[in-house]
Amino acid sequence: MKRGVTIIGSGSATSPQVLGNNNLSKIVETSDDWITSRTGIKKRHLADTQSLSDLASEAAQKAIVDAGLTPDDIDLIILATSTPDDLFGSASKVQHQIGATKAVAFDLTAACSGFVFALVTASQFLRNGVYQNIVVIGADCLSRWVDWSDRTTCVLFGDGAGAVVCQSNQEKDNLLGFQMHSNGELNNCLNLAYQGESKNLGTDKQIIQGGFGFISMNGREVYRFAVSKVPEVIEKALYKAYLSTEDVDWLILHQANQRILDAVANRLKISKDKVISNLSEYGNTSAASIPLALDEAVKKGKIKAGDTIVTSGFGAGLTWGAAIFKWGN
Repeated sequence: MKRGVTIIGSGSATSPQVLGNNNLSKIVETSDDWITSRTGIKKRHLADTQSLSDLASEAAQKAIVDAGLTPDDIDLIILATSTPDDLFGSASKVQHQIGATKAVAFDLTAACSGFVFALVTASQFLRNGVYQNIVVIGADCLSRWVDWSDRTTCVLFGDGAGAVVCQSNQEKDNLLGFQMHSNGELNNCLNLAYQGESKNLGTDKQIIQGGFGFISMNGREVYRFAVSKVPEVIEKALYKAYLSTEDVDWLILHQANQRILDAVANRLKISKDKVISNLSEYGNTSAASIPLALDEAVKKGKIKAGDTIVTSGFGAGLTWGAAIFKWGN
């Protein structure tokens, strides 16, 4: 029997430590007016004592409660992150911390597209009938990898986590359509590259050892990429879902830059009243940005059961994708 997907709960988590634009201007040569006018960002939450796993676990726990389930009901946890506590992955630690002892867990890395890619991945397990309840988490702590002397990047990023619970359903399929893309040719436009040095092993053999550097971004190219590719991928996903932009209740884009959000909405001819934006409070939280914005809008009563939501993530890789779903069971 063909099964469908419903998204039945959400949760989010951020650190109470906040860095506003005026505070940031004491770290690098910038100002509140310069940052706000170019990005729409007013502040960002930065993890202090919390680990990535802590934020992800808190968001997941809230989503499970919101869905009316318990950790024992969860079959799979997918953690979309580019900043794990452990390079081998943090999903299993999250599984342990939330007490989901029956769940398998793994990390998925697609940077700012991570949540959309993870949501689509989860849907395949649900539609195949392999699992019944899946927690999809988007979480990142980009403050770890920001060069705080580079004003072109340090003003953008914040830390946070968001999660949803997806459930298999034999009567309906609320994941209406999706589309995903990658283009490694543009990788150098936005990356966090490994940097190593040659090390002699005492024989004629050598290896490269080192660590990761800081986030590097060509802001102009990323902007051009986003305003070109995001409307296109959304239109393709809408076409697959037999929908038009007039059917969209809410547009939740990756919270990268207010100018990008406005430009995409304009190209799609979607009213600004339908665009969910919270980056003034949180900045760019990478894989966390879409589920964080979603959860906040649900908790405020903006998004209601049955609403049609278009989400689109885009970023490092370069990767981009869109997923369209109806909220609730």
